[in-house]
Amino acid sequence: MSNHDSYYEKELLYNTKRLRYLIRDLPSFCGEYFRGIEHTTSILTRINYAYDLRIFFDFLTTEIDTFFGFSPPELTLEHLDKIQVLHIEIFLEYTTYYSNPNNLEQERQNGEMGKARKLASLRSLLSYFYKKEKIQRNVAQLVDLPKLNEKPIIRLDVDEVAKLLDAVESGNKLTPTQQRYHRYTKSRDLAILTLLLGTGIRISECIGLDISDFDFRNNGFKVTRKGGDQVILYYGDEVKKAIIDYIEERKNIETLPGHEEALFLSIQRRRISQRALQNLVKKYSKIVAPLKRITPHKLRSTYGTTLYQETGDIYLVADVLGHKDVNTTRKHYAAIGDEQRRIAARVVKLRGD
Repeated sequence: MSNHDSYYEKELLYNTKRLRYLIRDLPSFCGEYFRGIEHTTSILTRINYAYDLRIFFDFLTTEIDTFFGFSPPELTLEHLDKIQVLHIEIFLEYTTYYSNPNNLEQERQNGEMGKARKLASLRSLLSYFYKKEKIQRNVAQLVDLPKLNEKPIIRLDVDEVAKLLDAVESGNKLTPTQQRYHRYTKSRDLAILTLLLGTGIRISECIGLDISDFDFRNNGFKVTRKGGDQVILYYGDEVKKAIIDYIEERKNIETLPGHEEALFLSIQRRRISQRALQNLVKKYSKIVAPLKRITPHKLRSTYGTTLYQETGDIYLVADVLGHKDVNTTRKHYAAIGDEQRRIAARVVKLRGD
């Protein structure tokens, strides 16, 4: 097994253990549910479902008198048929502001998006057992989804992209503490940001990259998508130069055992973590776009939007970004501005001049 495969095997093992830990606090029938949806969902999706269901069953047994006297693991399929539409509506209102069941001093909040996800988790659970004819109804389907207000997509403008990369190269506006590390991480940071902005890969895909994944003769590299599929993506000369420059510098770093093939390394000489990469993006983006909350995913949005504006090919954008549903791509990257609408109005002629 290569180090690349080993990394993803370790990630899968870690997340599998997380899911098993969460299931222990859920009704026993949830084990059957998660096994049943294993082939149609990712492990991270199942973990998110488990978190949502844990909150829901804790709510039922502490807030709804029908379920008083039971702990979540004691609930049975018969209890699912006692859930009412009103119970779910109260639950969604409850999640606006509530305490963490494992730490009552820790308070949580949910906006409309968070509530919609929790309702989707409930719908999935009840739909599974309803289709299996183990419950009489799926009342979650009778609950309306919270109205989601469309938010403008946050991304970097063209000049902000250039300023971001300039900020990495110069390090001028970093704090004194950040500048002390900048001399050691400049090449790596530039390679990471150039790769994210130049290919639109996800943070998980970036972290999992190995040196052997790159073919510099053809300007291509292999990424492992969500769900485990591997695809070849391509990059331009700017990305190529940044990666090669970093790899040359990286040759002088003696990595920790088990991290020899990892492309991007932390200061601790191991594969860079998701949090470290998020902090890296935050550090530089605050310099050039202090009013925008830029994350690695926002860099992905920046790439997707630019690619669509340059090509006008929504199917190409969907394929490169790894979207299975082109409607997801269209929703996030194909917003039509007023000027484009004006152009459309001028193009269509009903009668000849």
